[in-house]
Amino acid sequence: MMKHFRLLFSLLLASSSIFALRGADAAPNILFYGDSLTAGYGLEDPTTQAFPGVIQTKLDDAGLNYRVINAGLSGETSSGGIRRIDWVLRQPVAVFVLELGGNDGLRGLPLDLLRDNLQKIIARVRAKNSDVIVLLAGMQMPPSMGAYADDFADLYPALAETSDATLIPHLLEGVGGIPAMNLPDGIHPTPAGHKLVAENVWTVLRPLLE
Repeated sequence: MMKHFRLLFSLLLASSSIFALRGADAAPNILFYGDSLTAGYGLEDPTTQAFPGVIQTKLDDAGLNYRVINAGLSGETSSGGIRRIDWVLRQPVAVFVLELGGNDGLRGLPLDLLRDNLQKIIARVRAKNSDVIVLLAGMQMPPSMGAYADDFADLYPALAETSDATLIPHLLEGVGGIPAMNLPDGIHPTPAGHKLVAENVWTVLRPLLE
């Protein structure tokens, strides 16, 4: 656990340092909270190549004064997300993008547990800032997982509705299951894949910022 906290601290410190140097230290924070997809596992430069970093470039190009913080942690489950959320929320957050559940699904963990954990995370974020904008990244499992995959996919739009969060319908649309868009492990996107993921996020995120 301490290893995970040290890694997260390093990521947050690096992000803060980079954007402070760019004069963005007074900008509202957009916090991406997730697992290896958010963290940019397997990329040469996750800070810029992972989809949160691509979003920062899009924000800058659009003249939108926000600072992206990448709080992704490889291997994270929704239960792990509960354990570290209070530590991450020590900084103010204007927009919270929640990308968790993929590791729960791949392990076949109970969906009631996943739903409950995601609800608790959203509740803790709103307890810190009632005006926060919450985006929930929709996820899907391989069709080979049968009814579990169907129920898993249905969980996200239902949770977004009950939690008053804005849904990103399918985070990996155009990327998941496409070999050219993923690293050899078939799970984690390449830099080109992350650019497509960023487009999926940006389509939903930009109207909320304007």
